[in-house]
Amino acid sequence: MDALEIKVKDTFGTDPGHVTNEQIYVALLELVKEEAEKKVTTEGKKKLYYISAEFLIGKLLSNNLINLGLYDEVEACLQKYGKTMAEIETIEPEPSLGNGGLGRLAACFLDSIATLGLNGDGVGLNYHFGLFKQVFENNLQQETPNPWIENKNWLTKTKRTYDIEFGGLTLTSCMYDIDVVGYMGRTTKLHLFDIDSVDESLVKEGIDFDKTDIAKNLTLFLYPDDSDEDGRILRVYQQYFMVSNAAHLILDEALERGSNLHDLADYATIQINDTHPSMVIPELIRLLMQKGIRMEEAIEIVTKTCAYTNHTILAEALEKWPIHYLQKAVPQLLPIIYELNNKVNDTFHDPSVAIIDAEDRVHMAHMDIHYGYSVNGVAYLHTEILKNSELNNFYKIYPEKFNNKTNGITFRRWLLHCNHPLADLLTELIGDGYKKDATELEKLSAYADDTAVLEKLLAVKQGKKEELASYLKQTQNIAINPDSVFDIQIKRLHEYKRQQMNALYVIDKYFEIKEGKLPKRPITVIFGAKAAPAYVIAKDIIHVILCLQEIIANDPEVSPYLSVVMVENYNVTLAEKLIPAADIHEQISLASKEASGTSNMKFMLNGAIAIGTEDGANVEMHEFVGDNNIYIFGESSDEVIAHYEKADYVSRDYYEKDPAIKRAIDFLISDTMLAVGQKENLERLYHELLNKDWFMTLPDFEDYKATKERIYADYEDRMTWAKKMLINISKAGFFSSDRTIAQYNEDIWHLS
Repeated sequence: MDALEIKVKDTFGTDPGHVTNEQIYVALLELVKEEAEKKVTTEGKKKLYYISAEFLIGKLLSNNLINLGLYDEVEACLQKYGKTMAEIETIEPEPSLGNGGLGRLAACFLDSIATLGLNGDGVGLNYHFGLFKQVFENNLQQETPNPWIENKNWLTKTKRTYDIEFGGLTLTSCMYDIDVVGYMGRTTKLHLFDIDSVDESLVKEGIDFDKTDIAKNLTLFLYPDDSDEDGRILRVYQQYFMVSNAAHLILDEALERGSNLHDLADYATIQINDTHPSMVIPELIRLLMQKGIRMEEAIEIVTKTCAYTNHTILAEALEKWPIHYLQKAVPQLLPIIYELNNKVNDTFHDPSVAIIDAEDRVHMAHMDIHYGYSVNGVAYLHTEILKNSELNNFYKIYPEKFNNKTNGITFRRWLLHCNHPLADLLTELIGDGYKKDATELEKLSAYADDTAVLEKLLAVKQGKKEELASYLKQTQNIAINPDSVFDIQIKRLHEYKRQQMNALYVIDKYFEIKEGKLPKRPITVIFGAKAAPAYVIAKDIIHVILCLQEIIANDPEVSPYLSVVMVENYNVTLAEKLIPAADIHEQISLASKEASGTSNMKFMLNGAIAIGTEDGANVEMHEFVGDNNIYIFGESSDEVIAHYEKADYVSRDYYEKDPAIKRAIDFLISDTMLAVGQKENLERLYHELLNKDWFMTLPDFEDYKATKERIYADYEDRMTWAKKMLINISKAGFFSSDRTIAQYNEDIWHLS
C-alpha cells in the first residue's frame, strides 16, 4: 500500500476512494507532519534565529510533499482513485502570515536553510487575519479579515510559554511551530508566538477594531492600520512581543546547548529582517543583565550576535518610533536605549548617526547598525547606494560591517511546484540535478538553437496561459484570451513600483486602438497587488486600474485588442498561477528605489521576459542574460538621485510638452472615467501626477512606451522569442535562495 492509502486506512478505516477530499487533505496533513518530524535533528552548536514580521509561506501541502520526495507517489495514488492533487490543494487555506516580497523572501530563506541542512529557525507572530483579504466593490479596494486557522492546520502548539511584560500589562505567550521541510534535507521550524486571549470577534466593520485592547488584539492583524496613534503604538506592542519571546527562546536554547551566556555569540546568531525586529537588541541586553551580566558586557555580547538586513532605500520605511510610544508600551527598554544612544553620541558627535534624534524619535536602523556586527543590502546596486548615499555616514564608520547578499528564490516552489510541465521538460533535457543545484540550469543553453526544444518551450507556456485563463474564469469570473500577449505586473502597490505608469500606458494604447492603430496581437495587461489600508494614493491607483478594466471590457472597439485585469486578493496561490503564464513581466520601479525585487527572479525562471529599469536585481539579471534578452529603459539610478539632490524635476513640464502624456493624464478625470469611478479618487491621482509625481512616472514614459512597442513586435518572431525564454531560464540559477543562504552562512552566520 502507498503511504497515503495506509494513512487513510489508519485514520478513517477505508481507502481514498471512499472518503471526501477534505478527509484526504487531513490525512495528507498528518502524513506530512509525521514524515517531516523524522527529519528534525539537533545537529549544530551554533544556531541561527531569523526574526521577521512576515513569513509569506503560501500553501504548504504540495511543496512539502515535493521536498519530502513523496509528491509523485501521492499524485499517482490519488489518480488511482479518480482524484487529483489540484482538487485537494483547493481545500488548503493559505496562511495569512505575510504580505509582500519581504515575507516571501523570508519563506524562501527558511526553505533553503532547511535544504542546506543548516541549524536555523524562523521566529515571528501568529497573525489570525494576516494583512487583510482584498475585495473590490464599486471599483475600489475594500479590506476584510482573512482568517486561515482551521481545526486541522499546519500549526503545532508547543509547551513553551513566556510572561511578556509591557507598560502596565503582562501577557503570557504560547509558541506554535510550523515545520519547514527542506528539499531532501532537514526539517527546521518556524516559531510563531501568540496569546490565548486574542478575541477575533473584536473586529467589526471591515478590519476596524479596538486598537487599545492589547490583550485581545495583539496578534489579530499584520501591520495594523497606522493612520492613527493607537495603530502605531499597537505596532510597537507587536514588535516587542515578537522580539521578547525570541530573546527568551534564544537564551533558553543557548543554555540548553551548553552556553554560559558570556559566550552567546558561539551559540546563536540573529538575523534582523528589516527594522521590525530591532528591539531584540535592547531586550537581549536587558535579559542578560537580569541574569547577572553587567551592561557593558551585555552590549558587547549582543553586538557580536545580531546582524541586520536592510530591505529599503526609502527613508520613510526605516522605522523611527517616538519615545513616548516606547514609554507607554515598553518602558523597561528606555534606560537601555538611552545608554546605547549616549555611547554613540560620546563616540561620534554626529547627530546624523544618533539613535535618538532631536525630535525624540528612536531610529531602529541606527541601533541595528551600531549594535550589530553585519549590515547587508539585498542586491548589488542596492548595497552600493546604501554605502555611497543613504547610509554613507555609517559606512564611513563601519566599512567592515557592510556587505551584499543578492536575494534569491526557492526555485523548487517556483518551478517544481507551480510549473510541472516546464520542470518535466527541463528534466528531460538536462536531468534533475538542477532541483538541488540551480546552477545546472546553465546546461539548458546548449539547446538555444534547437527548434524542436524551442517549440516545446512555447507549448509549455501556451498550456500555462490556457490554465490561467480557465482559473480566472472559474474563480473570479474574468475572461481573458490565452492567445494574447500576457503582460503581468504583480507586487505590492506602491508609487515607487510605478503601477501608475503601466496604467497610463494602457490609456495611451486605448486611444491608439480607438484611432485605428491596432496591435498585431491582442494584449492582456494583468495587475495584482494590495495597497496598505492607509495608503490613499496607492488605493487610488487600484481604483484607476479597475475603472480601466470596466471601460475597456465594455468597449467593443477596444476589447478585442486590449484587456486589463486586476486580480482580486493577490497572494502566493495566485502568483503560482500567474508567473508560469506570463510572457512579459513588469519590473518598472524608479531606478534607485527598489532594493531587489524577487518576482523578477520567479518570472525569469519560468521563461518570461522582463521590461525593467536598471534597478534592484534587474541590474544583475541584465548582466546574466545580456542586452538581447531583457528590455531596459528609463533614467539611471545616478540620474534619478541627481534629480532629487537638485530638486529639478517638475512633472507639469512633461505634461505640457508631451501630448500623449497630457492625453493620458487628462483621461483620469474624463467623463468616461467619471462614469464608472469616484470623482474624489480620480481627481486626487490626477493632481498627484500633475503637481508632484514624487517617483517620476513622466520622465520615463516616452522610453517606456517605445520599449513596450519593441517588445510586442519582437514577440511575433516566435523562435527568437523562445530563445530569449530559454536563455532567461538557463541564467536563473544564480538567483536561487540556496546560493543566497550559503553566502549568508559563509560571510555572516558561520554555522557549523
